[in-house]
Amino acid sequence: MTQVFFYHGASDRLAAACALLGGAYAKKKAMLVFMPDRAQADQLDRLLWTQTALGFVPHCRADSPLAAETPILIADSLATLPQDERLMNLSDEIPPGFSRFQSVIEVVGDSDEQREKGRERVRFYRDRGYDVRFFDLANR
Repeated sequence: MTQVFFYHGASDRLAAACALLGGAYAKKKAMLVFMPDRAQADQLDRLLWTQTALGFVPHCRADSPLAAETPILIADSLATLPQDERLMNLSDEIPPGFSRFQSVIEVVGDSDEQREKGRERVRFYRDRGYDVRFFDLANR
């Protein structure tokens, strides 16, 4: 069954996502990032490019010709993607087909709207019997 991890309380959701993606890459773990909002996906892409030189995180869009050899993929759809190990959800909705992944990583900001949408997703997962674990980013 899919494991669900909520990283909550991020003062900057995209910066927190970048840090988590950097950690996944350092551990040689591939990650698919679900981000259907094109403007936010562009912003995440820029942030990953501007990390420190020693902390570069190889990434590309899921529809890129380099996707098959790139560990971090940014996708606006989950319909036809080969990676089914780790999914990072940066949308405010439940990702379609999330249960095919071994783990789902949710990153929740500290705004009232983000917290409420995060709580809705927690209820969704729990109501369906998924084990949900929490990590507080507020003090990091």
